[in-house]
Amino acid sequence: MTYALPPLNALRAFEAAARHLSFKLAAHELHVTPAAVGQQVKALEARLGVQLFERLHKQLILTEAGRAYLPGISEGFRHIAEATSQLKPAGTVLLQVGVHGSYDLRRLELGAFRSAHADIGLSVLQPAGLHELVEGKVDVLIARGASHHPGYRCERINEGSGPGDWLVAPEGTADCPEIVSFRAWLRALPAAKTLADRRPRLVGGFGS
Repeated sequence: MTYALPPLNALRAFEAAARHLSFKLAAHELHVTPAAVGQQVKALEARLGVQLFERLHKQLILTEAGRAYLPGISEGFRHIAEATSQLKPAGTVLLQVGVHGSYDLRRLELGAFRSAHADIGLSVLQPAGLHELVEGKVDVLIARGASHHPGYRCERINEGSGPGDWLVAPEGTADCPEIVSFRAWLRALPAAKTLADRRPRLVGGFGS
């Protein structure tokens, strides 16, 4: 069965804005800008063909259609959250890390990270870029050359000139314990050595 669903991020923006009756408070909850929430809601209204909010001066009011739509959307997100919590091991925080396509994951020493941080359930999406971060598909991103992105904290994780690799996280969650731990891990890794410097070279195999 295929479900006819609007974009989930647009639904999240509507649901949060409807609960708060404020794009600003919804933006704070979702770690995006108020303008981004407004754009998502506008796109949802266009897709549905109905107006969900009355936008008055310094006031947001649900229309009749918005009031009818909200309970089902809120209930749907509640069911998703409950189903997800049942899969999540007790005491484990899930961290979704996005990585750009040209980055060698062996540099991250993920096995050692997982051993050292048993309380963090780490998963990696590669390739991933700013789109996946903005869409909420990953919590933090290792991006190439992303030195600035409004609403996000961008920190270079390697030395030297050129575009470089950057750790990008939403301003609202950049100091969450799991992201702080991952950032510290990146900083503690040996400075960008090539695999040839760190591992014996295989002669006669692929890539020789």
